[in-house]
Amino acid sequence: MGMREPCPCGSGKRYKACHGKARARQSVAHVGRPFEGMASECDWVAMREIVPAATAPLSLKEPGERSVTLTTVLPLAWPALVRDNGDIFLAMQVTTGSGDPSRDAADALLRALEAEPGTPIPPAGLPGPGPRLQDLIADVPLEVTLHEDFDYWMADDASVDAPGVRDSLDRANSKVMPTVRLASVDAAYWVDMGDKTFLRWVMPYPEEKLLDAFARLHAANESALTGVPSRFVGSFRADGLLVPVWELTEGTSAEGCEEAAADYLTRLNAALAQTAALTSEERRARAGLQNRQITLR
Repeated sequence: MGMREPCPCGSGKRYKACHGKARARQSVAHVGRPFEGMASECDWVAMREIVPAATAPLSLKEPGERSVTLTTVLPLAWPALVRDNGDIFLAMQVTTGSGDPSRDAADALLRALEAEPGTPIPPAGLPGPGPRLQDLIADVPLEVTLHEDFDYWMADDASVDAPGVRDSLDRANSKVMPTVRLASVDAAYWVDMGDKTFLRWVMPYPEEKLLDAFARLHAANESALTGVPSRFVGSFRADGLLVPVWELTEGTSAEGCEEAAADYLTRLNAALAQTAALTSEERRARAGLQNRQITLR
């Protein structure tokens, strides 16, 4: 039932203004950490929020002959795509959604599993209650592969010959920023934005505890990356997790951040383990850090 179609109850109203209201209320219920409990939760968040072009193979809990690949984005912002051979691409970065991205992606995946080969899966309004990714995807770590462009979209498939796909590909390729996932720590991504270079690191710790740890390090002048000319510029909140960001000196490579990131993680874990109340200086540092937070979406 489309949200703009007449309601089947016979009221004469559109579905969205009648019985669809209850469905919409159920659909947009906010989930603070939509990927909580999944292996590689931080990389799921990164794929949805900060990584431009990347893929990762997925395993279904009910295995079959279908191959499913997670991707950051698809042509025309399709939530999913079924190739001519039946393989499925499932996208994280979409233009519409409810308050639960895990439910939204699960709905797109279920529709893809039922679709004919060579079929793009378009947005279909807000899904009703149903399974989430945690119910459909095997609990194994993501093996993320980053790409320099989105040419992996293209194949000898009818689905990618749809009107506008080539233009969508060209637009997407023009916006891809060189990105590298660090090997020394989980879910940390070096990105070259042209005029500036940053390290953005999705962290799995509870927000309040992590802010306390940041404050302890900041008050002790230990918030920069040791051995790498850098400046801690703040953090943003994405899908319930904090993503601290460091601005790197021009010319700093991803390889040059590996040892520094591992060292920072050691210091951060030590700060996280502290249980004493924050000092007055640490409280001031914490307040400053909170002022430099933004929330995505």
